[in-house]
Amino acid sequence: MEKSRIFLYDDIGNSYDRKNKYLLELFTLEEQYKRADAKGKKVIKHQISKLKQNKKKHPYIIALEQFIKDEKNFLLTLNSKKKTYMQNLDSNMPGRLKKIKLNLFDAQEKVDFYKKYVDLSYDAELAYRQNQIIVSQLPDIITLYETTVSELNLAKVEKSKLVRNQVQEQVTTYKTRKREEHKHYIEAKQALQEKKKTGLISEKALRNGIVELKAKRKEINTLNAFEIDSKANKELIRNKKYILSKGIKLQLNVLKSNLADIRRKVPYETEKALPLVSFLTIPFPGLGQVFNKQYFKALLFALATVFIYAIAIPYALGFGNYQGDGISGLISLAQEGRKIDKSLIFMIEGVVAIFLVLISIALYLISFVDVFSTERAKIKGIRPKNWYETASKLEHESFPYLVSAPAFLVTIFIVLVPITTTVLLSFTGMDPKNQSKFGWESISNYKLIALGEGLAGSVFWSILAWTLVWTLVATSMAILTGFILAILANNDRIKGKTFFRVVYILPWAVPAFITIMFFSIMFSPNGALTTILEGVTGLRVQVKNDPLLTRVALIFLQTWLGSSYVFLLSTGVLQAIPGDLYEAAQIDGATAWQKMSRITLPIVLFQTAPLLVGQYTFNFNNFSIIYLFNGGGPFNPSKYGNLAGSSDLLISYIYKLTMENQYQAIGAAITIVISMGLMFFAFLGFKNSKAFKEERL
Repeated sequence: MEKSRIFLYDDIGNSYDRKNKYLLELFTLEEQYKRADAKGKKVIKHQISKLKQNKKKHPYIIALEQFIKDEKNFLLTLNSKKKTYMQNLDSNMPGRLKKIKLNLFDAQEKVDFYKKYVDLSYDAELAYRQNQIIVSQLPDIITLYETTVSELNLAKVEKSKLVRNQVQEQVTTYKTRKREEHKHYIEAKQALQEKKKTGLISEKALRNGIVELKAKRKEINTLNAFEIDSKANKELIRNKKYILSKGIKLQLNVLKSNLADIRRKVPYETEKALPLVSFLTIPFPGLGQVFNKQYFKALLFALATVFIYAIAIPYALGFGNYQGDGISGLISLAQEGRKIDKSLIFMIEGVVAIFLVLISIALYLISFVDVFSTERAKIKGIRPKNWYETASKLEHESFPYLVSAPAFLVTIFIVLVPITTTVLLSFTGMDPKNQSKFGWESISNYKLIALGEGLAGSVFWSILAWTLVWTLVATSMAILTGFILAILANNDRIKGKTFFRVVYILPWAVPAFITIMFFSIMFSPNGALTTILEGVTGLRVQVKNDPLLTRVALIFLQTWLGSSYVFLLSTGVLQAIPGDLYEAAQIDGATAWQKMSRITLPIVLFQTAPLLVGQYTFNFNNFSIIYLFNGGGPFNPSKYGNLAGSSDLLISYIYKLTMENQYQAIGAAITIVISMGLMFFAFLGFKNSKAFKEERL
């Protein structure tokens, strides 16, 4: 329901009567106009028109203009009084104290002036009430300041009077007492240890007793240290300096907070009905803040205006580009450009230009929302926030956004720009024959993949099938192996747990590429494992030359490498499961399998499910093990062509497409396809986990 303009409102809905009698009459007539019939509306409309025409003759407007004139003369007179007051202050007085005293003098004068106009205007009431608070609080701050300065000067004088021999005697006495106190501590500690030996107290009581004795010794030594005059004097000076630097600032901040509270409670009156300034100042962020007298905000948004018109827009139009033409270059891709122009550079610079434009639009919107909300609040009766209120809000409510903003900007240029470029590249014809210049090819690359056509697309589905088998089997075996090893190592009947835990963690501790290269050499035609297998079976088993054996070896190798991580996760969770659960299950007659299936497994999965889902996505793109073990081989040109091998995953296939064979466009298309698939299945995995449902991620 729309609120009546006859009243003013604050940000929590409290209503206030208007002091501006002219506006009260005007808005009362407008309210009557809304409810009147056709004949009545004609009469009221005439009254409103007459009231506006005679605005300057209205008694309230005359009184208000007189107040504004008197205020102007008063402020001019006050400025001269303040200069005289400053000249009469002690020249040796600290500058900060002078400023505080001047503020008190200024507030006293304003209280006397604005008191006469409190019933006339809310602006006068705000000035009166704020200066009243200043007059009530500043004297205590001045007293604290003067007292502290006096005590600090006295302490400095006392420091210069300290007798060195006397201080040295006090230091010697302190050291003697400290040695005696340490002796008492040793005796008391030995007494406690003796009680522990005789069984009078427990180990925990002994530790707590020693901690208590140390604390008591430290407290006594600190008290004795202050009997040294130099130490006591030093601490006194440091305390007084702290009060002058931090304590006074805290008191002044309390004063500012009280002034802000008053500002929130005293409404603002304006005849304006629509927030027009917000819309008129959209092209120039910061200008609206100037109209709202929020000058620091205006400065910040002025920097945004400079960024928009000096950097973002020129770059988007092609000025300042390395080769490209801004956004238009993203469309043309240098097709009609010079020989040295490259389509890929045009694309990247076009993408950067788009993001700069998007950031500019965001700055426009932020500035507009700020001005619009402030202006609409003024119409309602709420005063714009001053700098102290804005800074407090930024410090408490907006702090997470301020901290995240730099990271967000970095994310745009190191994550979003490359991703966007990859997406766009997948719709082009960049291949070995079109490296420097290429054009847009619509969805032809995706069509080749879907239909399994072309040199690159023909092997996609075969590699995808092996990638899925690899991901499911290798990851599941690693998880199962790690979980079983964790249960075995956590069993109370197992001896030498430390040894087994060290052995099980070795695959994770040793860099994976070392392990992979080691097994690659061992399985080579003349490797140790190949020789051993030949000696045992009498057959010449060439693992790296057989597609099936290579895949099996890779699966078992990944099982060994991945099990350690799962072992660590599971061990941590298993050790945190309360033993009471198993004892209760034992009393209820549960079997070992029931304990495992009803207690151990659900708890472990609840805690580790999100991380285990991540293991599947990691192995789907596990490039290093495929490339280092056998380079994706063995190779079968009749089935996979010259672009892939029998053990290549999609990730290594993409690498060979793009880096070794220059099929960047279709490589980008495959990247987008598998990325979308991975995100979808990862989301399903997270969504169906109990930890995700209970928002425990």
